[in-house]
Amino acid sequence: MAEQVDGQALDEVVTFTSDLIRIDTTNRGGGDCQERPAAEYAAARLAGAGIEPTLLERTKGRTNVVARVAGTDPGAGALLLHGHLDVVPAEAADWSVHPFSGEVRDGVVWGRGAVDMKNMDAMILAVVRAWTRQGVRPRRDIVIAFTADEEASAEDGSGFLADEHAALFEGCTEGVSESGAFTFHDGDGRQIYPIAAGERGTAWLKLTARGRAGHGSKVNRDNAVTRLSAAITRIGEHAWPLRPTPTVRAALTELAALYGIDSDLTDVDALLDKLGPAAKLVESTVRNSANPTMLNAGYKVNVIPGQAVAHVDGRYLPGGEDEFRETLDRLTGPDVEWEFHHREVALESPVDSATFARMRAAVEEFAPEGHVVPYCMSGGTDAKQFSRLGITGYGFTPLKLPEGYDYGAMFHGVDERVPVEALHFGVRVLDRFLRTA
Repeated sequence: MAEQVDGQALDEVVTFTSDLIRIDTTNRGGGDCQERPAAEYAAARLAGAGIEPTLLERTKGRTNVVARVAGTDPGAGALLLHGHLDVVPAEAADWSVHPFSGEVRDGVVWGRGAVDMKNMDAMILAVVRAWTRQGVRPRRDIVIAFTADEEASAEDGSGFLADEHAALFEGCTEGVSESGAFTFHDGDGRQIYPIAAGERGTAWLKLTARGRAGHGSKVNRDNAVTRLSAAITRIGEHAWPLRPTPTVRAALTELAALYGIDSDLTDVDALLDKLGPAAKLVESTVRNSANPTMLNAGYKVNVIPGQAVAHVDGRYLPGGEDEFRETLDRLTGPDVEWEFHHREVALESPVDSATFARMRAAVEEFAPEGHVVPYCMSGGTDAKQFSRLGITGYGFTPLKLPEGYDYGAMFHGVDERVPVEALHFGVRVLDRFLRTA
């Protein structure tokens, strides 16, 4: 099929990505973020294309944008296209380029949000504006949502929208957003394009150990720090059992076929060893996990505190929450309490759906040398909150990336950046998918 996006769309996706990066929407947690300037920027670009945006806030300055593009088939379920506006913090001293410069240098756009995920926000804007210029209408209604607060609890973003403004998403049956359809180079000449059809559940935990406060020089068998240390050591060293889900099984099966090896799902670890670098696409999602990340105890070296606190980043597979809870009860033991600091559901989406097939076809048209496979995200996205509305979520932010570009390292990493050609590819593929979706 001939090229359908115009040159203006290719220019705009770069401009919009750069402009959005320059709008500092750092989310430090605890409500410390202002997405409104980025929301107003996106809303103005929609309005300029004749698409009416609605701006919504739960908390002042924590702004979301929702708009609908009418499709030609009123009987088809609507498709949600969503991206978040906030970004994680960046320390300028650590970067080669200022993280909020949005600088375009040697064909690369630099800055916080270049991959996570102002690039996708820009793609969405560029595509729908091109449709207005060309008089294009998609088959399905397309609901666009630019959200706040994804990098924290989503309470001011997709959670607020799902709970308080469900009517804006009427008819939406499926949604697409970040972390899928990017080039993964396996080091042996193959280009793999994983499309996300699942997410592990989020289980951010707070652990509290209590004991007897006292002088640091005295014998103390009820030391809260010791109790907590023992518990987090058990958690950190725990070997979680294999629990491959349908999405992960599909990923392993397709990867095994690509490499011409036996897809023996009775020995997943052995299969992962045979996949070489491609194992990175699935190795974090064959099990539940729990990683200690923060410690807080005491206030003076010669004082034994009466309480010690730790935080753990836990993730559980679809269907794995009960096992996760039972395991944490056992690993923490009787002297340490644990609770969810933040919890969200695990997701599983069908890989044999018409929508997945259309995403696959769109990628393969513009990257015929590539191999599309399904995969499950190790982390989570706003799709979790939108699932409350019965919306099935996929990860689909197409990017054609050069060999040596570490896509995973860009997320929350130093020197986050995206090639201009990757953005152009993304606009072409997203346009093709959305026209046929």
